[in-house]
Amino acid sequence: MRINLSTQVARPYLEVKAGFTEDLFRSLNPPFPPVKLLRFDGSSKGDLVSLELNFIFFKQTWTSEIIADQTDEREFIFIDAGRKLPFFLRRWRHKHRVVNQGEKHSLIVDEIDYTAPNALLGLLLYPVLYLQFALRKPIYKRYFARKKKE
Repeated sequence: MRINLSTQVARPYLEVKAGFTEDLFRSLNPPFPPVKLLRFDGSSKGDLVSLELNFIFFKQTWTSEIIADQTDEREFIFIDAGRKLPFFLRRWRHKHRVVNQGEKHSLIVDEIDYTAPNALLGLLLYPVLYLQFALRKPIYKRYFARKKKE
């Protein structure tokens, strides 16, 4: 399954790139399930990000590795791939793009590709995952507007 979402922010793309920090990552956590950050190395190739998802009656670990990163005059890209996934996912690949849109704006693009253990679960996960990533849009806007004032 694929999910693609885009958010325009009022910051130059290299400043947005610099803003992809642990602080931003913590700001993006959804209201449910509660997430405990176990490890955050960054967004460069070889870095790891590990989370503990708390579903009240059980917990699941999710660890992703940054498998690629690239910066040029048009955009900054990094890709995380699931290495240890919760039971409801078999495969996870998330391409983060920060596209240069001139001196004052950037477009943050989330391109998610996932596979569940079966097609039905994949379909049921789609609206949940879509919503969780759609909730990032106002957070990105506020976070990078705040960064402008700092």
